[in-house]
Amino acid sequence: MCNKRFLNVVVTKFPVMRVSVVRKNIKLLPDSRRVVARYFMNGQERTQQMVLRIMLLDEKQVLQTLEQTLREFARRHRNISTVFFRHCERIRPIIEEMKINYETLSLDRKMLIGSYCTMEYAIESAAIFNPSIVEDFDQTGLEAGEKRVIISFRATGEGHISSIVFRRAILDRENNLHIMKIGNHIDKAEIEHKTLFNKERFLTKLYEMHTADKYIVQIMQDLPEEFEFAILKNMLVEALSDPLIREERKVALEEILWLANSFYDLQFKHDSDITERVIFPISDSESRGIEDARFVRFTDDNGSSRVMATYTAYNGHTILPKLISTEDFYSFRVMPLHGEGAQNKNLALFPRKVKGKYAMLARIDGVNNYIMYSDRVTQWNTPILLQEPKFTWELTQIGNCGSPLWTEEGWLVITHGVGTMRRYCIGASLFDLDDPSKEIGRLTEPLLSPMEDEREGYVPNVVYSCGAIIHNNSLILPYAVSDYCSTYAVIDMIELLDALKKSK
Repeated sequence: MCNKRFLNVVVTKFPVMRVSVVRKNIKLLPDSRRVVARYFMNGQERTQQMVLRIMLLDEKQVLQTLEQTLREFARRHRNISTVFFRHCERIRPIIEEMKINYETLSLDRKMLIGSYCTMEYAIESAAIFNPSIVEDFDQTGLEAGEKRVIISFRATGEGHISSIVFRRAILDRENNLHIMKIGNHIDKAEIEHKTLFNKERFLTKLYEMHTADKYIVQIMQDLPEEFEFAILKNMLVEALSDPLIREERKVALEEILWLANSFYDLQFKHDSDITERVIFPISDSESRGIEDARFVRFTDDNGSSRVMATYTAYNGHTILPKLISTEDFYSFRVMPLHGEGAQNKNLALFPRKVKGKYAMLARIDGVNNYIMYSDRVTQWNTPILLQEPKFTWELTQIGNCGSPLWTEEGWLVITHGVGTMRRYCIGASLFDLDDPSKEIGRLTEPLLSPMEDEREGYVPNVVYSCGAIIHNNSLILPYAVSDYCSTYAVIDMIELLDALKKSK
């Protein structure tokens, strides 16, 4: 005899208060002309064959082929010759394994080899969507009622690989968005990995990832309490090179390497425009994409501010919640989030501490909204249930659409709900300023639902946002249209807050 658990569903009629929404007539569309020069390695054996064929060319043929390549691609990329040289350096071990003296190769031949290990990748050929918006650090030179903003997007290209791209814009006093011209090139950042790890914290994250215990012990037991990245990486690479390695062990060791590679700094050159900077998947943990970054302007207790974002790193079979932080949009620090609450997608950081602690929204079970508090911005435990699906348009799941917004009436949280036919709508809730676990009000109907001309796209019937701001007493809500392109809407804050307070 089996025990059955039944869920008693009580259908309640709620008063309907519709909030006016002004959809702006602007669309940011994916642009296949936006390309990066990406490293490409076609397997060791085929790469060796390719190098052998290049070695048969004399120096005149090398120079001729290289010059032709530079004529065709130099105007499409900044410092493409440097990219070629760097990509040749990446296969240096393969070249030296072929008993070729790497040091005696001419610079032209190295660059030519690197050009065969390079491909163009259109970062937003498929979609530019799931936007978030923050105030720019620089607010000089503006007229009254204007605000300079930075909008981030999830850009998706071939193979559904996602990255983060930016646009700079000015909001005028009528809430019209004037988007600045985009740059001619796209630059990837220089990368610097974290060099020293705390063993206890590293092990904790591995256990949270459910990596097989016996393989963790085998690799980690002889490491000191503070260990170097290079030592661990060398141990893992050596173990993974065993041709007889079992699949279970291979997966576990790859997960350990995956985590170690997840801590790094990014540095963009100062002669690049923000529209030319792309945060492209760097580590193994995000090899299949960087998803849904929720940027927020965070103000610390001492009045200093920085921009932080949570995002989801995806490697094709596992996700890892990560945090990125910047004070100028040139330098970025990237690190994974830890704790039982740092699970699943949909984490969003509050823009300031609440009663001395960092606060975070999450959807750790994939269905409900949670809230968490922490003394450390990277450590999240003890999630508290905040909201469950309640209305018919969100009965599948409810989540946030970006970081909460401070208002005098309470914390404004823009939400998303999934209903019938996997239709995504956007709603709103209001929470107590001193205790954000207390709900003040919640709209019974969506703020935004997909209109007829917004239903077609990569994923039909979806409107979705990763972050809004308040400007001129209006909610500025950028949102994605069916996972294809992006636009924005404006909502009067007085009307919205009035509806939220009355909804209780």
